[in-house]
Amino acid sequence: MIGSYLKTSRRSLVRNKLFSFINIFGLAVSMSVGLLIIALTTDLRSYDDFQVKKDRTYRVITTYKNLDQPAVDLASTSIKVGKTVQKTVAGVEDLTILRNGFSGDAHVGETVIPLNALWADRSFFKVFTFPLLAGDPATALKEPYSLVLAEKTARKLFGDINPLGKFVRFDTLNYVVTGVANDVPKRSHLRFDALVSFATAEAQFAKTDPNFYSWENVWQNYVYLVLPETSNPKSVQTALANLNTQENAALKNRSFTVTLQPLKEAALGRKLDNAIGPTMPPIVVWILGGLAFVVILSACFNYTNLSIARSLRRSREVGIRKLVGALKSHVLGQFMAESVLISLMALFFSFCLFLVLRTQFLALDPRIGTLVTLELSPRIILYFITLAIGVGLAAGFLPALFFARINALQVLKDVTAISLFRHISTRKALIVIQYTLSLVFIATTLIGYSQYRGFIAFDLGFTTENILNIRLQGNKGNLLSKKLAEIPAVRAVSQSMMITSLGSIHGTTMKYQDPNDSAMVWLNQVDEQYLPVHNHKLLAGRNFTLRPKKGEEREVIVNEQVLKRFNIAQGNPEKALGQFVTADGQKLAIVGVLNDFHYGSVDRKIEPVIFRYSSEEPWGYLNVKIAATDLPATMASIDNAWRTIDKVHPLDAKFYDDQLEEAYSQFSVVLKVIGFIAFLAICIASLGLFGMVVFTTETRLKEISIRKVLGASESGLIYLLSRGFLGMLAVATCVALPVTYFFFDRVVLTNFAYHQPIGLSNLLLGVAIVMALAFLLIGSQTVRAARKNPATVLKSE
Repeated sequence: MIGSYLKTSRRSLVRNKLFSFINIFGLAVSMSVGLLIIALTTDLRSYDDFQVKKDRTYRVITTYKNLDQPAVDLASTSIKVGKTVQKTVAGVEDLTILRNGFSGDAHVGETVIPLNALWADRSFFKVFTFPLLAGDPATALKEPYSLVLAEKTARKLFGDINPLGKFVRFDTLNYVVTGVANDVPKRSHLRFDALVSFATAEAQFAKTDPNFYSWENVWQNYVYLVLPETSNPKSVQTALANLNTQENAALKNRSFTVTLQPLKEAALGRKLDNAIGPTMPPIVVWILGGLAFVVILSACFNYTNLSIARSLRRSREVGIRKLVGALKSHVLGQFMAESVLISLMALFFSFCLFLVLRTQFLALDPRIGTLVTLELSPRIILYFITLAIGVGLAAGFLPALFFARINALQVLKDVTAISLFRHISTRKALIVIQYTLSLVFIATTLIGYSQYRGFIAFDLGFTTENILNIRLQGNKGNLLSKKLAEIPAVRAVSQSMMITSLGSIHGTTMKYQDPNDSAMVWLNQVDEQYLPVHNHKLLAGRNFTLRPKKGEEREVIVNEQVLKRFNIAQGNPEKALGQFVTADGQKLAIVGVLNDFHYGSVDRKIEPVIFRYSSEEPWGYLNVKIAATDLPATMASIDNAWRTIDKVHPLDAKFYDDQLEEAYSQFSVVLKVIGFIAFLAICIASLGLFGMVVFTTETRLKEISIRKVLGASESGLIYLLSRGFLGMLAVATCVALPVTYFFFDRVVLTNFAYHQPIGLSNLLLGVAIVMALAFLLIGSQTVRAARKNPATVLKSE
């Protein structure tokens, strides 16, 4: 019986080549997106699977809240949390404290390589499964200045020599190698070249930094804990809640709330600042999955429409089957098998498309390649086959149900008596839904692109044009500044701790006259050239003059929001000059007030910002103003200047405008994905429309010929045949445009403090594209039908 089903299905596919092509191609294109989402989700869900205790491991995360400012969720927390939980909370099997920020050049003899490491305490290897190839995991991170190298790092530094007991020098300090670990697996949210004992950080910072063990020092420390198999995480969370209450009681206007996060949510979990490894919010996967589902659904609609439309042709086949003894279940099985067969054929082509899409998807953004590989595995292939069968069953269910209910005697007596016309409204509804979704996708792409270009071209409140930002990588900025000053194309050079408006932030606590009123303000440390290079506008006061000597910093420049936040001089810039504020416990006089500008990303509101002039080297960046007619030659000169002060690290220099585009590249990636989905949705919907038009014109050829004999013109016939389809597109337009507009206006854009208005062109351009394409498809077939010779069509009547 199954063989009979397959034979009948094969004959039907061959006999209806056009409809078979439309169905197979539509399903193949749509399923290729589904395969991509399956591979992406499988990769993300497999993060940290190699950890033996993954199901019992949790990370302590922090939510920081300051007055009426939005809460900030952090993957990091304070060292005090880890120390307190170790001592006072029962039911914790193991706990480890990590700290990031260790970087520098590792020296072994003549070998020098840049190295990034984590500080980790002695319990690290009890919590995490990173096997040691050499060394004792119980003691490898016990003593200060102990160093565990990843295998790849060890080979770079020592070659084939056993590194245990050998020394690696960072600056003037020697670290002893106490272990060699397997290289970090690709799908680990923790990434490191080496581990340095946490006791080293305590020896270096605890005595000089009074905030090292502070409850508020939450910016670069991480705490992970393992619970016993019989333990309930709620009991530990209750203990953390009590700790929150106890510690926050001593704070005013701000709070730090710590909670548990399962290890499995570290990579595929909610967005957290200070993430220690690659992450992707689940909402991204859900959105991509939803888009893929919509495209697959559109292809299923095509199958349903075309199958029901062809019911007159296949109803006699079904009637004869029933007369010779076929039951409803047999007919249902036949058409479901035919649908699954088409879907499995489509799977072959969709897999070929998936291989192309995978390369293009990974190339959208370099960060995607660091997060997932989308490599095939037996499990993923099984998922692919399951998807194909599921799509086949979903696409074929309604047509199979329709044919299974056909009355055999009635059909064989009069084929036109079957209840076909009650399904016409269903087919129209499916076409309207397809084109509604296509229009929504197009409008979303156009609106999103408008917002993206608006972000890139937004007035930040300062100049970024022709500014080259050079990362100093630990070198002294003054030395490089002198070399760059000798290059004719270099007009000015300034120094800064960080590059603003790219999304990175650095905060510090500030007070004014009320010692109990403190707030977090954003900070950048700059020199006296920074304001002129970036054309910052001073509303009152002056720029910094000379670099202060160590310990003699007395000045600060603030923006207008600082005056408003602390009500300094009732917000008057002139009167605010000379007023004293306290930042990081240091009393500073306001010498300048800047016009408000964007410090963080432009989707956030402008917030209080201060500039300070640090007395210490090294700075983070040089900001080089360039006026070059021959840019390649200028860049070569800058590279040569860099090599005179640093022969180890390559020049890391980017133009500010390019960095802005890169900072908002996630918007670009999303737009490309949605735009691609929109293209697929239009293609699939248009294929379905084409198939319906072909079928309609074929079934109405005699009517067209009679009308033509009676004097109907070609234009009148085109209008007659196309008005129904164009009416459905008009209905789709009336539904899609208001939905898209209100969704963006009331939901999406409310999350962006500064956004572009939604233009009418963003909405209507997509309609024009779809209408033009649909009219082309409809018109080409109706013209062909209208031009047929009536004598040829009606000769057998």
